[in-house]
Amino acid sequence: MAETENDIKLSIISFVNKNFLMGTQSIKFNDDDSFLEKGIVDSTGVLELVNYLQNTYKVRIEDKDLLPENLDSVNRIAAFIKRKKYS
Repeated sequence: MAETENDIKLSIISFVNKNFLMGTQSIKFNDDDSFLEKGIVDSTGVLELVNYLQNTYKVRIEDKDLLPENLDSVNRIAAFIKRKKYS
């Protein structure tokens, strides 16, 4: 059964909370907030995030895909993964 976009969002939120916020919840963010602008993910974190997405969703993320339009919020990542995985 295909994962819903909401399933993907929940997985991303969990990953971000665990790996970048260390479960502290000190930075609050919503699904449209920019990870870069909020200081949640830096350039090294993007590589961690990409590795997680590739391993979890079995997609290949190319250099040309490394854009804020694809990877800079929960909503953007979820939509990007749906396009990569199910198109």
